Amino acid sequence: MSGITIKNVIPKAALPGGEVVIEYSGHELAGTVRPEVRFGDFSGQVTVASSDQIIVRVPESSAEIGTHELIVSTNGDTSRPFPYEVGKKLASNLHPVANPAIDPEGSIYATYSGRRGQKTPVSIYKVTPKGAVTPFVTDIMNATGLAFGLTGDLFVSSRYEGNVYRVDPAGRTELYIEGMGIATGIALDHDGNLYVGDRSGSIFKISPNKEIFVFATLEPSIAAYHLAFGFDEYLYVTGPTTSSFDSIYRVSPSGTVDRFFTGLGRPQGIAFDIDGHLYVVASYRGRRGIFRFRDPKKPELMVAGLSLVGLAFDLHENLMVVDSGSLYRVRLGIMGKPLP
Repeated sequence: MSGITIKNVIPKAALPGGEVVIEYSGHELAGTVRPEVRFGDFSGQVTVASSDQIIVRVPESSAEIGTHELIVSTNGDTSRPFPYEVGKKLASNLHPVANPAIDPEGSIYATYSGRRGQKTPVSIYKVTPKGAVTPFVTDIMNATGLAFGLTGDLFVSSRYEGNVYRVDPAGRTELYIEGMGIATGIALDHDGNLYVGDRSGSIFKISPNKEIFVFATLEPSIAAYHLAFGFDEYLYVTGPTTSSFDSIYRVSPSGTVDRFFTGLGRPQGIAFDIDGHLYVVASYRGRRGIFRFRDPKKPELMVAGLSLVGLAFDLHENLMVVDSGSLYRVRLGIMGKPLP
């Protein structure tokens, strides 16, 4: 019988490169011998180890098949498997710069955005629930933000042209609105108004009959604005700046801006779950990944990961996550907030 007992692993899920903390008991480390930590069939990189805690980096190879258990071994002693979720890679060779989007049938859409001014062969890829990856849109320069409307059309911003396009379910593209500056994050409210973040400092509101208003003004972002509506009908906005102490902003229906939380490093994609809790890609107090705000003052690390960009809940209690090159599925057992 093993003398090692894994008591807890923080956070509850991880992606390749993410750092997790294993709390365990039942074994004293002998001299300089480091324990081995395996995620399924793959060994992680142990960075810190004591007699009751291990910090380990999740191996890149584990995401090719996804993993659901973790084992600690040292000096010939091995723990029982501990249930643990490592996200599975669904697609690679992408270049997302904002959240993926998910249609009512469960297909996932992610961009190959490219460098500013770069015309890429494919602008948006579609990943079906069975994992087939196909080109969906080919003619949008620097496709950036993605959001579905209630009619089933996909809205896409271009940070190069300052345009927003509407794409029907067959992939046919039409210009929806232009003149949105450095257009990045987008979101729609339940009345069909479209909100577009111009990362130079403005949030535009476009009515269904295409009247344009400046809805709110924020500090300019060095990368992109990311937008999501909460159940309170406030628009939540992130945008990394040159500071390492950035904010999540909250904009009232009348356009009044306040700070929901301050103290994050490079906050990017945001989303809400069915209970109204906000999730954000960011770093906080030396940890990197996806944080949940059940208490507005206490972010909880839910998924460890590096170079993450965006996230979206699917219809089956999974979190779809994109980093700078790939799309992953993380089984969290949490439902997302439905469309407005």
